[in-house]
Amino acid sequence: MADTKMTEPDAAAGPGLAAPVATAEGPIRLIGMDRGDFGRLMERLGEKPFRANQLWAWVYGRGLADFDGMTTLAKSFRARLAEICTLARPQAAEDILSADTTRKWLFRFADGELAETVFIPNAERGSLCVSSQVGCTLNCRFCHTGTQRLVRNLDPGEIVGQLMAARDAIGEWGLRSQDRMITNIVMMGMGEPLYNFDNVAKALRIVMDPEGLSVSKRRITLSTAGVVPMMARCGEELGVNLAVSLHAVTDEVRDVLVPLNRKYPIKELLDACRAYPGVHNARRITFEYVMLKGVNDSPADARALVRLLKGIPAKTNLIPFNPWPGAPYECSTDAAIREFARIVNDGGLSAPIRTPRGRDILAACGQLKTASVKARAPRPGAPADPVDASR
Repeated sequence: MADTKMTEPDAAAGPGLAAPVATAEGPIRLIGMDRGDFGRLMERLGEKPFRANQLWAWVYGRGLADFDGMTTLAKSFRARLAEICTLARPQAAEDILSADTTRKWLFRFADGELAETVFIPNAERGSLCVSSQVGCTLNCRFCHTGTQRLVRNLDPGEIVGQLMAARDAIGEWGLRSQDRMITNIVMMGMGEPLYNFDNVAKALRIVMDPEGLSVSKRRITLSTAGVVPMMARCGEELGVNLAVSLHAVTDEVRDVLVPLNRKYPIKELLDACRAYPGVHNARRITFEYVMLKGVNDSPADARALVRLLKGIPAKTNLIPFNPWPGAPYECSTDAAIREFARIVNDGGLSAPIRTPRGRDILAACGQLKTASVKARAPRPGAPADPVDASR
């Protein structure tokens, strides 16, 4: 495996990946442990290796929140697990339902930090929008999350725990995959997933395990603002679908909207998209394009978008801008969005217009933000603010 040490902002916050151990600070957190961790735990406890598979099935397959119901395990072993381990999920500080049935949870983690998770149901599928960080480093101008400074990375248990807590709330443990309401996972919540790749990757491997949470990689999409050096690794190691937050057709405009563009400009980003492992016409990259009035929504922009994406198996989601308090932009007019879509579609690209969901509860794309603040002192040698997307 390639060296995982990063010099990008992801290294400024976030726990390591070692298997959790019981300490004076609390019990072993089973959620977020992978199969290897379970095996090592059984070894430390002097249990037979097959116990790891049994425990895995109870924790991730059936979603039990206590040890008493794990009837294939001896009572004495269950009691020991209860003494030293926990199955706690993130706790919902808020649980809000939109008029359009979108549901948003504000989850509180063990240290009191907060992140948002959104469930978007529709007739064909239900997508769970999962966060990877508390706050964000990227400062995208149109995004409410970007106005919140990075607090820290979420660890694998906190990422997996969002899905498990959502399944608890919806009541869909024990259902066959075709009967579940949550069918798709989108890493499009708070944060930049590729700046927390190791934790996100471990979490998604747990989510994809067919004997556990069992969400197919073809039903998982990871969204990035364009962390070019990590994109190939994401495709090679995880094989999930890729969504790229493009939002502009020139570096001049994208430098403002997505400051990360100053580090990885459009040409480098699109070259990485062309090289993304597994991309082909049946499995396209999704380009997200937020429609901003008078900024990026002209017919000339639409024609330039067609030229830019030529040769990339792609579709473009046109996203009407979702307003938030103090936002510096307005949404493009309906007529401008329709004309933009017509030009892109006529150019041979699929360009569906996304219907906004959850606007009334600030759960729509670009609206997520919590009250968490950066309270931790920087590490020695680290910048006070881990954000510098400029060259």
